[in-house]
Amino acid sequence: MSKKMCSRKSAEAIAIVLLAVVLMAAAGVQAKSKLKTCSKGWECTDSIYCCNETISDFFQVYQFENLFSKRNSPVAHAVGFWDYHSFITASTVYQPLGFGTTGGKQMGMKEVAAFLGHVGSKTSCGYGVATGGPLAWGLCYNHEMSPSQSYCKDDYLYPCSPGAEYHGRGALPVYWNYNYGLIGDGLKVDLLNHPEYLEQNATLAFQAAMWRWMNPIKKKQPSAHDVFVENWKPTKNDTLAKRLPGFGTTMNILYGDEVCGQGYVDSMNNIISHYQYYLDLMGIGRQNSGDNLDCAEQEPLNPSVQPASS
Repeated sequence: MSKKMCSRKSAEAIAIVLLAVVLMAAAGVQAKSKLKTCSKGWECTDSIYCCNETISDFFQVYQFENLFSKRNSPVAHAVGFWDYHSFITASTVYQPLGFGTTGGKQMGMKEVAAFLGHVGSKTSCGYGVATGGPLAWGLCYNHEMSPSQSYCKDDYLYPCSPGAEYHGRGALPVYWNYNYGLIGDGLKVDLLNHPEYLEQNATLAFQAAMWRWMNPIKKKQPSAHDVFVENWKPTKNDTLAKRLPGFGTTMNILYGDEVCGQGYVDSMNNIISHYQYYLDLMGIGRQNSGDNLDCAEQEPLNPSVQPASS
């Protein structure tokens, strides 16, 4: 066989391989574009996640009432503010993104319990001998009652608005002008100039908390959602720092060294207790809390005090 003929056959073989690669890539793009999406009324629309059960399918009014049974007691501080409808309405923005709709029914229920475990612990006015037990008093507050400071700090992007107060408000209380500004941008609501909105509108208060749950604090870091539903793969550095998928790392993301890396402190144990209490009330059971439940020995993702350089 001549060299010329060999060269021609090689060129033909290469062309066939290239064509096969192009066709495979085109098929992949077509398959991706044909991923099934679903819509389930007003609660979840036009998303692959909406093909799973929605939150109201497995979490209904009576369960919300069980979890927060004392929130409208006469001694509570936000009587009449928090309700199931506001929670579900807020979630319609995030269910199409996977909040409560990632994985099967049990994962969805566990994520709702985990999110509300944080919410309940941060808005509770329960104490050791409180009627119904200390864990029954979530959603007692919608704002910080006695602020110790103004929470205003110089910030180029989110300067303090004259007359505005940036103390804790909402379902996962928001503090500081820069956090109000950042979350406001995420929700397309002017919280920097009107932080009081978070104690005036329960749907917005829940949405602000869900935004924090679904978004990372910094680029190249995971969100609490991704950590909990195991969308996140820890790096070698994360593993060495004992940051692994599970409820424990959600605390690290949301609170850092306020709660994590300090051993089995009350502030951490209280959040875990709410999560497990809600798992029990929702019929999942605390035995299904998942791995890596605490953050007692985790290094914080975003230390409040940076270590001195060597």
